[in-house]
Amino acid sequence: METNDILTLLPHRYPFLLVDRIIDMNGDISATGIKNVTLNEPYFQGQFPHRLVMPMTLLLEGMAQTAGALCMRHLAVKEPPLIYFMGIDKARLRRPVRPGDIVHYRVEEIRSRGLIWRYRGKALVDDILVAWAEFSAALLRDPRQPQN
Repeated sequence: METNDILTLLPHRYPFLLVDRIIDMNGDISATGIKNVTLNEPYFQGQFPHRLVMPMTLLLEGMAQTAGALCMRHLAVKEPPLIYFMGIDKARLRRPVRPGDIVHYRVEEIRSRGLIWRYRGKALVDDILVAWAEFSAALLRDPRQPQN
């Protein structure tokens, strides 16, 4: 799944779309997304020039966007609805992500109920775990139901 396909599933746009491709999807159970971290990322502009590090909050957002694309593809909707973070647990950063790194976001569903999903996510660079978390998200409304 390339960027244009992801844009049909998620409401996020530049500079906040943090998944470049999705290389693997297993139904609505798991997915792997990729982010190519470049020096041109807008969040690097305000950092110390010799210590450029991708903020952990953006790694978490990339995991959540990968999970969001998985949910939306499973729901097969025409227009991406708003998806909101409900909670983040067990989040850890093990090592920094720097320009030139390719981040693989691996997410797997822990459970879902109605319009609420819970996922476990990992961010890896060169098969080395750099961050992980459990997170939950909810749709604002069911996109399969007609609006009044």
